[in-house]
Amino acid sequence: MRAVRLALLCVALLGACRTEAVTRGRKLHTCSQLRSRRDATRTEEGIHKSGSPILKRSPDITKGSAPKSEHLLRIDDHDFTMRPGFGGPAIPVGVDVQVESLDTISEVDMDFTMTLYLRHYWKDERLSYPGKTNQSMTFDSRLVKKIWVPDMFFVHSKRSFIHDTTMDNVMLRVYPDGKVLYSVRVTVTAMCNMDLSHFPLDTQTCSLEIESYAYTDDDLMLYWKKGNDSLKTDDKISLSQFLIQEFHTTTKLAFYSSTGWYNRLYITFTLRRHIFFFLLQTYFPATLMVMLSWVSFWIDRRAVPARVPLGITTVLTMSTIITGVNASMPRVSYIKAVDIYLWVSFVFVFLSVLEYAAVNYLSTLQERKERKFRERLPCTCGMSHAGHVMMSSSYSEMDTMTTGHYGMSEVNGDKREHMLVQLAMDKEQGIHGGAGKTRSYSSLWIDTHAIDKYSRVIFPGAYTLFNIIYWSIYS
Repeated sequence: MRAVRLALLCVALLGACRTEAVTRGRKLHTCSQLRSRRDATRTEEGIHKSGSPILKRSPDITKGSAPKSEHLLRIDDHDFTMRPGFGGPAIPVGVDVQVESLDTISEVDMDFTMTLYLRHYWKDERLSYPGKTNQSMTFDSRLVKKIWVPDMFFVHSKRSFIHDTTMDNVMLRVYPDGKVLYSVRVTVTAMCNMDLSHFPLDTQTCSLEIESYAYTDDDLMLYWKKGNDSLKTDDKISLSQFLIQEFHTTTKLAFYSSTGWYNRLYITFTLRRHIFFFLLQTYFPATLMVMLSWVSFWIDRRAVPARVPLGITTVLTMSTIITGVNASMPRVSYIKAVDIYLWVSFVFVFLSVLEYAAVNYLSTLQERKERKFRERLPCTCGMSHAGHVMMSSSYSEMDTMTTGHYGMSEVNGDKREHMLVQLAMDKEQGIHGGAGKTRSYSSLWIDTHAIDKYSRVIFPGAYTLFNIIYWSIYS
C-alpha cells in the first residue's frame, strides 16, 4: 500500500511540472510577439516622422515585365522563311560598301584579298513595331538567324569569311516602320583575270561582284543605294607594288540558263604597278651586264684568258636574272614586256661572245696563211735584218694562248703585220718581177682589229636604239 501511494504521488508531481512549463512557454511566446509588433510599430512611426530618403527603397525596374524583342517584333507571328511581300513585286535591297583594306594582289594566283563592311537596306513590314519616336532598335547576330535577310554571295570568290572576334561582326538595326539595316564585316579573296603582257609596266583592273544566290530579279532587286557615293574607301589604303588609281561601282544583269536573270553589283578598281622596284632589281642589273660585255672589245684579242671568262660570266649572270624573274611569275603562254627586255639583253651579251670567237678564228686563219706563204718564199740570204723584222713582227700559235705580247699595242701590231706583208711583196717582185704574187698575198691579209673597232660603236648604238623603242612603247 505504501508503494502504491508513493507512485501516485510521483505521477501527480510530474503532471504539475508539465503544466507549469507549458504555461511559461505560452507566456514567453506571447511576450516575444508583443515585443516584435511594438518594434515594428516604432520603426514605421520613425520612418513616417523622419521622412529619410536613405531608408526608402526604389522599385527594381529590371524585375518588371518588360516586353521581349521577339514579342515586340512579333517574330513568332510570321513566317520569315519567305521574303517580304511574297507574291508581289520584287523587294528593293539597297547596298553600300566601305572598303577597310586591300590586302594582297597576287600575280601567281591571279586573285586579290579585300576586307570590307557590307551593308544592306530594305523594308520588312512584318518587323514594324509601335513607337512614339523614330528610335531604332539594334541587335546582334542572334536575332539575324530568326528573320529574313538577303542571301548575298561574292561571285568568283575563292575564300571568304565573316569576322567573329570577339563576337560575330554582324549588326541588325530595325526601325518602327519596318526599315532594316543589316551590316557585316567580311574578308573575301576573289579572282582577278590579269593581263601580264605589259608586266611590269602594266595597269590591272579587278572587280568584286555581289549577287543574290537564290532570288532572281523577279523577287529581289539589288541596287547601289547612293550610286557611286555608295562606295567609300579608307584614305590609308596603300599597296607596296601598286598605286590605286580609281574605285567605282556598276550594276549589270547576269543570266544563268537554268535559273534566270539576277542583279549583280560590281566594285571595280584600277591598279597601276610601281616600276621603281623592278628598275632596281631587273632592268638596271641587266643593262649593266650588257655594258660589261662591251669591255671585251677594248681588250687585246690575244688575251684569251681575259676575254673568254668575261663573256661567259655575263651570259651566266643574264641567265640567272631571267630565271629569278620567271620564278615569281605565273606560267603564262604569252610574252611579257620584261621577257622582251631580258632576252634582247641576253642576245647582246651572247653576241659579244660570238664577236670574240669570230675575231679569234680570223686571226688564227690569217696566221696559218702567212706561215704557208713564208714557207713558199725563196732563201732569204742577205735579208737577216729583214728576216729578223719578219720574225719579230709575227707571233706564233703559242703566243695566242699566252700573255707574252699583251703589252704590244694594236697600232704597233698593225705596223708589224704591214711590214711583214710589204717585205714579202718586195722580195717576190725582186725575184719574179711580177705583181701577180703581190695581189694574191694582199688578198690574204684581213684586218681583224677592225671588227673590235666597229663593235665598239655598233653594239652600244644598237642597244641604245632598242631602249628608246622599248620605253616609248611600254611606258
